[in-house]
Amino acid sequence: METYPWPRIGDWSSPDELGSLQKQALGKTLAIARQAPFYRQRLSEGMAFSDIPFTRKEDIREGYPFAFLAVSRHEVATYHESSGTTGQPIASFLTAADWQECIDRFTRGAAGLHRDDWVLVKTPYAMATTAHQMHNAASARGATVVPADNRTSMMSYPRVLHLLSRLDISVTWSLPSEPLFWAAAAWASGLEPRVVAPSLRALVVAGEPIGPAKRKRIGEIWGAPVVEDYGSTETTSLAGECEAGVLHPWADRFLMELYDPRTGTVVERGLGQLVVTTLYREAMPLVRYNLEDVVEIWDEPCACGWALPRIRIAGRSPVSARGRADLSQTALDELIYGLPAAFRALFWRGVIIGDQLSLEIEADPSALGDCEALLRRELKRALGLSAEVHAVPHGALVSREFLLRETAFVKPRFLFSSLDEWDRGLIYQ
Repeated sequence: METYPWPRIGDWSSPDELGSLQKQALGKTLAIARQAPFYRQRLSEGMAFSDIPFTRKEDIREGYPFAFLAVSRHEVATYHESSGTTGQPIASFLTAADWQECIDRFTRGAAGLHRDDWVLVKTPYAMATTAHQMHNAASARGATVVPADNRTSMMSYPRVLHLLSRLDISVTWSLPSEPLFWAAAAWASGLEPRVVAPSLRALVVAGEPIGPAKRKRIGEIWGAPVVEDYGSTETTSLAGECEAGVLHPWADRFLMELYDPRTGTVVERGLGQLVVTTLYREAMPLVRYNLEDVVEIWDEPCACGWALPRIRIAGRSPVSARGRADLSQTALDELIYGLPAAFRALFWRGVIIGDQLSLEIEADPSALGDCEALLRRELKRALGLSAEVHAVPHGALVSREFLLRETAFVKPRFLFSSLDEWDRGLIYQ
């Protein structure tokens, strides 16, 4: 395979030219896909693309581990899996060329990594692709990687604050909610986040839907812009943010469709479940793979000059309460993180029983009453919902002990030099 067999930004200037690039790549993609056991019989020669059934997450789970592998095993550079929280994990394979393409796509983002950056990678390294994407991308740009991982025994929140401060971290890579935990840990320690991380210039986030209000609040707390990326373990990055702050799908590297499960219709623009076909994947090509994420894609010129559409991530299918069929975590985030910053309302949880929504939200002890009253009004105004709202003081949902707990990696040890060590030795709890 050539070094750069994929298109680069600037290779097209209109949706029609972009569509032509996609069609040119699709034939080769289908030919490679037929090398995988799963697609060998599903993709017959001459079959119309629109007649190809969707690939489902259940198909990948049932084909675990090798049904979707389209190259020989010795060509696989890395192997990954999803978390498996819903059952059988999803396998994912990448060749060295797949990683080259992924890095090229990932580094388009607005963070603009360079050799002066120190990048804190605060997502899981174990099995998922997320940490490896940023690690490899930062290395390719000459930046220094700080491989912090996420919520391991060696990476407490006090240690995160220590790294941010002492190493002059300039870029972080994490779930959108992680900087909120860092901020809470800083405040619990009597520190201000902006003082803890004075060199921070970008917080790059992925893994959860993030709306404008939550994004703005995180940026205000840390004094740095929040840059969004969107993808999955099985596809790697699917969309990234340009310098104008717009999230663009990588439509030159993936063929993207939108499926409406209520009507069965499939369109290229509009709102629906995202269905992707990889166009330059060697090890594990995916054809009409339904991620089941609800997104909106539309064409609109952007100040960045990229001739790519725009995308909005709504998350999974929303739930309903009191007749509201479009209630989602993102919709509630918008109201909660739109509350006054002085409330320091970072963490919340909600439950829908029947059609009744109940919310519990942490806030500054001096603002509990105001927080409850304002959030009730906003829920009624914006969503037409009468909900139970209970404001609780900091520490009720995310404990101070959790935020400030110091943990360390414990190596196995079998021989001890005192009875005190003996009492604690080789007892894992």
